[in-house]
Amino acid sequence: GEFIWPAGLAIDSEENLYITDEWMNRVSVFNSSGDFLYCWGSEGSGDGELNRPSGIAIDHNDDAYVVDGMNHRIQKFTKHGEYITQFGGFGDGPGGMNSPWGIAVDERGCVYVAAHKNHRVQKFDADGSFITSLGSYGKGRGQLNRPSDVAVDPEGDVYVCDWGNDRVQVFAPDGRFIASLIGDAQQMARGHQEQVDANPDVIKARRRVYTLEPEWRFAMPTGVTFDAENSRLIVADTQRSRVQIYNKVKDYMEPQFNL
Repeated sequence: GEFIWPAGLAIDSEENLYITDEWMNRVSVFNSSGDFLYCWGSEGSGDGELNRPSGIAIDHNDDAYVVDGMNHRIQKFTKHGEYITQFGGFGDGPGGMNSPWGIAVDERGCVYVAAHKNHRVQKFDADGSFITSLGSYGKGRGQLNRPSDVAVDPEGDVYVCDWGNDRVQVFAPDGRFIASLIGDAQQMARGHQEQVDANPDVIKARRRVYTLEPEWRFAMPTGVTFDAENSRLIVADTQRSRVQIYNKVKDYMEPQFNL
């Protein structure tokens, strides 16, 4: 139940909390009251062994997908830490990974992995078979620079922390670029506003409802998650030591902000 370098967390259907520790190369599990239950993992490169684990995601079966960063792979475990399978491996080709970091699982069980040094997000099925990828290296629309995390909402829209470009990029379920969030919807570039307005079936606008500081631009955002119950996007704006929260709305409206 102790940590040195906690890196990622996830919650299962029983509200148990799973926390990865990069330094200790293990996953620790706690109940909803914070009581330590058990842990698994040890340093290495074999099946079930870990080397700098970071992101973690839980699917609808309560199986855990762990980003095994320095082994450049994803490992799948039961909720009790029993090894199931792995996918990835070092490389730039389809399914290959270079320093993966963030991970998410959608409602269909597909797995999304943000590979920091591949400058892309890859999508896999529940068994680890490669489906497609999002992004390429750069700073233009839909391009990425060292993405650090990924989230998927119930409608299938994909949100990527574009760490090196100080923004969050949004993609449609089919991989089309939708918008770049830079920390304040009123400060969205005109071209990005037009892109959003041109997609009536996806995100039209966002209202920032809470922030801890008045500065508006992201600075190396590292974490993103989607609160499906309240339809909110939550972004860890790390270099500015704050969290920003957005409502997702389907119909266009003038952005409003409560600072």
